[in-house]
Amino acid sequence: MSTHILAPTSAAAASGTAAQAAALASIAAAEARSATKVYGTGSTQVVALNEVDVRLPRGRFTAVMGPSGSGKSTLMHCLAGLDSLTSGSIHVGERNLSTMNENELTLLRREHVGFVFQAFNLVPTLTAEENILLPLQLAGKDADPPWFDQILDAVGLRGRLDHKPAELSGGQQQRVAVARALVARPEIVFADEPTGNLDSITGDEILGFLRRATDDYGQTIVMVTHSPSAATYADNVLFLADGRIIDDMNEPTTDKILDRMRSLGA
Repeated sequence: MSTHILAPTSAAAASGTAAQAAALASIAAAEARSATKVYGTGSTQVVALNEVDVRLPRGRFTAVMGPSGSGKSTLMHCLAGLDSLTSGSIHVGERNLSTMNENELTLLRREHVGFVFQAFNLVPTLTAEENILLPLQLAGKDADPPWFDQILDAVGLRGRLDHKPAELSGGQQQRVAVARALVARPEIVFADEPTGNLDSITGDEILGFLRRATDDYGQTIVMVTHSPSAATYADNVLFLADGRIIDDMNEPTTDKILDRMRSLGA
């Protein structure tokens, strides 16, 4: 069966389509502007984020690294709308999170953002298939069958859909979590140490799938990790120290990452 692509009927239409595509590409998947997060007051005050500016382009896999307490998890939680800033702003697409109420943030997280966590966070009473489809169910939407099939094939879960989390290995549970994060075609997926509870072989398989999600489907992924080998799957690595972004490394390798982390005392 051949696929036919209808061409624009005029040069003006073609120009308009190209302009729309360029405008969409110019909008970051997520962006922090002068993002500052302060916990506590007085002598117990901790500045977790200190005037952070970062722009995360669409269709890129970004790793975030830094010593313990550097602010990497705080940055991810604020970018994802799970925590609020003390000052500054966070944008997901064209949406300014600082102007949104809790109901609006809940809808944003449900419909536009995907999450993969180290602890899997699966519902123990639901099957693998029910866990994967949960975000769509909460949004009152149906799965797109071809996309659902692609995800199942990519994560290798077809034979395990009727199993509950307790009947799955750790790697299989994380595959369910990854599939759940992607099923609604979110604008951006945040992954917090997604391989931290997995053996190295299973972890590499999960990271390989996240890499393919970017390469094959144009998915935007932001991953917090302490592992230099995990970070090499990303297009670039952001390094944080004392609540500030101090470096952005493109085409990361394990040796380059280790050298940079040593310089941070991590």
